[in-house]
Amino acid sequence: MEQHEHDAQADLSPRTKVVALGRPQRSPGASLNPPVTFTSTYIQDGPVNYARVDNPTWTPFEEAVGELEGGAALLFSSGMAAVHAALALVPTGGTVVAPAAAYNGVVVSLTEAQADGRVTVRWVDVTDADAVREALPGADLLWLESPSNPLLEVADIAGLTTAAHEAGALVVVDNTFATPLLQRPLEDGVDVVVHSATKYLSGHSDVILGLVVTSDDELRTRLARHRTLAGAIAGPMEAWLALRGLRTLSLRLERACANAADLAGRLADHPRIARVRYPGWGAIVSIEVDGDGDGAAAAEALTAGTRIWSPSTSLGGVESQLERRRRQPGEPEAVPVNLVRLSVGVEDVDDLWADLRQALDALG
Repeated sequence: MEQHEHDAQADLSPRTKVVALGRPQRSPGASLNPPVTFTSTYIQDGPVNYARVDNPTWTPFEEAVGELEGGAALLFSSGMAAVHAALALVPTGGTVVAPAAAYNGVVVSLTEAQADGRVTVRWVDVTDADAVREALPGADLLWLESPSNPLLEVADIAGLTTAAHEAGALVVVDNTFATPLLQRPLEDGVDVVVHSATKYLSGHSDVILGLVVTSDDELRTRLARHRTLAGAIAGPMEAWLALRGLRTLSLRLERACANAADLAGRLADHPRIARVRYPGWGAIVSIEVDGDGDGAAAAEALTAGTRIWSPSTSLGGVESQLERRRRQPGEPEAVPVNLVRLSVGVEDVDDLWADLRQALDALG
């Protein structure tokens, strides 16, 4: 991006930036959208000689998300590829402080790394700031999700980041649920932000991508080297689709958040709901279903009984999705067996509620 274009966009609202960023330079007859570059190699003596290192189709999406987060972004082949790149910042034998209830891909990865002797993990309740601080001395990295997946617990990102830095630890925050439109962790001093771009950023349940974002040049160099050597690169078509999806992020998120707030209130009044987990913002609501025994069967029946809500394991798309999370291998035991995570979409909220209500009423 030309410097004058960057300066002109710096003071724009994020709602405008998602539409304006990552465009080709303006000139008569120029394309409004960046092209897709399909190549595996380049003519020698240029800035890049092989497509495992870079692709011009990645750049507009990276520039857009980096500007939104307040750092420099690197695109990866999946959210888990981005996660592993961030975890690779921990030296062999190092220590990670991480939530006991977090995305199961992170929990499983850390559990296996500890079993192999590559890291030591100190599991914490991220809502207990004192407990997190007590776990930090000697740690190399603090991993946070806020809100967490799927318990929707909220951490004091700024306070814990300060404490982690005082202890000499890096801080990584998974910002997938919040997106940079609701939360910008780099402004709180966080070192690295991770996204599953599969979710809200692309928003249409049709690509698998991940991102890391940092404002530290040295960390970005290390992360980029990891991407190149691990081969964790995105396809150009996926990158192009993600940028197209990003254009509507503000509209999608606004509608989904409004729907989530409305549904959280209605669900709290239904007799078959034992608990509603909702931090008061965002587009994810988790519920615990009341039923015989531990409620797991009732939760499964709920997910099988909807017409509009899709029973599926992802989130952040335009369509509403729901899932009993403990059906997934590796889901932390801290997650109740009767918990159903609702990824609230952009449909009419009365239709969404009518569908949930009929499925809940059918439980008897």
